[in-house]
Amino acid sequence: MTDSLSCDVAVIGAGPAGLMAAEAAASASLRVHVFDAMPSVGRKFLLAGKGGLNLTHSEPPEPFLTRYGARQEALAPWLSAFGATELRAWADALGAETFVGTSGRVFPKDMKAAPLLRAWLHRLRAQGVRFHMRHRWLGWTDEGALRFAMPQGEAAAQARAVVLALGGGSWARLGSDGAWVPLLAQRGVPVAPLLPANCGFDVPRVDAPAGETRRDFFRELIGRGPAPAVGWTPFFAERFAGRPFKPVALSFTDSQGRHFARRGEFVATATGVEGSLVYAVSSLLRGEIEAHGHATFHLDLLPDHSPERVLAEVRHPRGARSLTSHLKGRLGLEGIKTAVLYEQLGKDGMQDPVALAHAIKALPITVVASRPLDEAISTAGGVPFEALDERLMLRDLPGVFCAGEMLDWEAPTGGYLLTACCATGRAAGEGAAGWAQNLVR
Repeated sequence: MTDSLSCDVAVIGAGPAGLMAAEAAASASLRVHVFDAMPSVGRKFLLAGKGGLNLTHSEPPEPFLTRYGARQEALAPWLSAFGATELRAWADALGAETFVGTSGRVFPKDMKAAPLLRAWLHRLRAQGVRFHMRHRWLGWTDEGALRFAMPQGEAAAQARAVVLALGGGSWARLGSDGAWVPLLAQRGVPVAPLLPANCGFDVPRVDAPAGETRRDFFRELIGRGPAPAVGWTPFFAERFAGRPFKPVALSFTDSQGRHFARRGEFVATATGVEGSLVYAVSSLLRGEIEAHGHATFHLDLLPDHSPERVLAEVRHPRGARSLTSHLKGRLGLEGIKTAVLYEQLGKDGMQDPVALAHAIKALPITVVASRPLDEAISTAGGVPFEALDERLMLRDLPGVFCAGEMLDWEAPTGGYLLTACCATGRAAGEGAAGWAQNLVR
């Protein structure tokens, strides 16, 4: 083992939460060192900015806070101290002036993550923050020093206070691999299982007999032996995987009566569904699957049309035209929307005008499994707030603070994830700075 480094505050994890913690601690004129297992800083941050860096959301604080579901009360103090307004001001001060898009999401004007990250790192280095890359955290030595694996061997670091900002369990190739879970569990820290959030879902593969719908056949399978194989029929998957459903409206009510309804879009995959509208309801779908083995949401394929108009157009005489041509001509229904109706209803079901009209306005889509954790955009589960004090310090490990996605909360895409990571990172950094300063005194 190489000689031990020494600092006031050690931040482990160089994502947004860790960098914000380092900035907060360095603002107190402390020696701050940042450690990360990856070769460079902010890899997931840069990936998130590939399609335009969504920093936060412009909606008012009250509805903004509700996006955090069951954890909104726990996150409220930190989001109140450093929420969307403060994050925008912070970005502006780094030269990344922001604007509000048509959806209410907030972006840097150049839409890029790299210039903002470069400016941020420049300011951190000017504050004296030191970075140690390719340092994978291994826990603590018997003497209480931090252990790190490096390409050259093992290193140790002494710190008065530690901020853990190690991310969740998704995107392992970018550093968020959940390897910290057993390290904290060994120290008696409770950790809720890491679960996929903002994720896709698989539909059950049901090759129904003639005249029987996928949904009917699936109902017969529930509770009978192993779970069915997943995925659309080969015909649908080969022709429509990657195609968007838009515009549509999705509604879902779980067994506890919690209701979701929103208009938007998502895409079909070879095995099911994913995309922004699905991500927004993913926590409810995941919970229902955990409780009952499946969840069924409903799609309105023509949200601008009333049920009465849809039924009238479906019933309109079509003469020699095929049903597909009739639906396209009368309702503008074509492509993936028509295909999913055939997929769910079968040819016989499509011939019943009342059933078809009802399906167009409320098509049931059953999902039976979330996609694997490493495919998810973010992670649910982690260190519960009950294990932390008001400064985000672990109650059972004095001087150790936690921030970001490794905490047990989740939120939809739209800037909410990044905002809470920055807010908790800032709070943990301030807490760590205060702890380190008290030790000096």
